[in-house]
Amino acid sequence: VQLVESGGGLAQSGGSLRLSCAGSGFRFTFSNYDMNWYRQAPGKERELVAGTGRTGGRTNYADSVKGRFSMSRDNAKKTVYLQMNSLKSEDTAVYYCNARDYLGNRYWGQGTQVTVSS
Repeated sequence: VQLVESGGGLAQSGGSLRLSCAGSGFRFTFSNYDMNWYRQAPGKERELVAGTGRTGGRTNYADSVKGRFSMSRDNAKKTVYLQMNSLKSEDTAVYYCNARDYLGNRYWGQGTQVTVSS
């Protein structure tokens, strides 16, 4: 499985960015994978930002991003998105895409840097 993130960059505080994660090489149908976005800021542990289950129904968000970030998935394109609005300096981190199959195997992208200037 290969996951490739894109869309990161520099944004001003209060601005927006949209991250994409395109997947390939899946053993199972893409819709059968839980998809998640994580982030890791310098000197901090990697944390879960948002996640959507295999059915693509309910999406869970970290409290720190609720109301500002929105995750979606396009199973036909094997792609997930993270729309980030009202960005804050504390959102600065490397953002990673993660896929998990029903066997518990996890796959990671290489990450994309998001920097928010105040």
